[in-house]
Amino acid sequence: MSKLKHNYILPLFLLFQILFLKIIAFFPEIVERFYSNGIYPIISKALRTILGPIPFSVGDILYGILIVYCIYWLYKNWKTSWKQKGLAILSFLSVFYFLFHFFWAMNYYREPLFEKMNIRKEYSDNDLIVFTEKLIQKTNEIQFEITKNKNNKVVNPYTQEVVFDLTENGYDNLTKQYPFFKYSIPSRKKSLFSLPLTYMGFGGYLNPFTNEAQVNYKLPMYGFPAVVTHEMAHQMGYGSESECNFIGFLACIKNDDLYFQYAAYSNALRYCLSNIAQKNEATFDQLKKKINRGVLKNYKESEVFWEQYDTIIDKGFHAFYDQYLKANQQQEGIESYSKFVDLLINYYRNRSF
Repeated sequence: MSKLKHNYILPLFLLFQILFLKIIAFFPEIVERFYSNGIYPIISKALRTILGPIPFSVGDILYGILIVYCIYWLYKNWKTSWKQKGLAILSFLSVFYFLFHFFWAMNYYREPLFEKMNIRKEYSDNDLIVFTEKLIQKTNEIQFEITKNKNNKVVNPYTQEVVFDLTENGYDNLTKQYPFFKYSIPSRKKSLFSLPLTYMGFGGYLNPFTNEAQVNYKLPMYGFPAVVTHEMAHQMGYGSESECNFIGFLACIKNDDLYFQYAAYSNALRYCLSNIAQKNEATFDQLKKKINRGVLKNYKESEVFWEQYDTIIDKGFHAFYDQYLKANQQQEGIESYSKFVDLLINYYRNRSF
């Protein structure tokens, strides 16, 4: 085989992968059985067993090396023909794309959680308002139980390392009710790229190649537990952002620790209020008056934090990530984060907190 023909193999393999994923999207039950509950758990446990004990983020270091190498490669090959560069880049993307899906991203094509847990998806505006009022009551209760004062914001006293350790309590309790949410072999790390993540507007991410749950250590601590449990849900093989928000919520409220429960309820309440504000500003204003001032102070704390890093950078990355999510079975794009309100409302139709 000539060298020229050889250069086309990986680019053609990339095309094959794209077509394969378009087809496999119609067979989520196959992905669920053979990948999400077959191949992936083996990969995930192996990576976490090897890399979990390492105290720093191996994945971040690998990404750093990759970025430096790509810059060096472009500099070194700048004078080669555009055809050669194009084929080389497509070959690299082909390998990257394969490893990305093999190590984790095939989970985007698994069965939806609402089917697995038999949860409805639709809800009315009245359902949203009624559920939000319940959330307000519960969030207020926990805020007061922690602070003993309706006007004081919640201050999480734990270090981030302690939060990492405490997360397993919630998942252990959740597993008693839903065995498929069992979490084992922890691998949670503070991201070395926390400052860039903050400018990009992200609280964390799962490294699909090392299966490390990367968390932005600069975040306000009152909501930190909810971010950690969200990324742990990704580790368990759930790709949907709304599903990971939902699983993370359940893992937090099942935790015996009040600070975890507060992180979950206050986070869910913020999403519900945002949805209501988009639909009816007057209703939003009425509901806001029922919230303890201490809770509102925590929301203000987050608002002030993110405003410090509000630049064109985060808008650009959010636009990119929006398209990324849409390309990976999440048609709502970045709005899919708030879609976990659908799961919450319908899950709690016949349940109490």
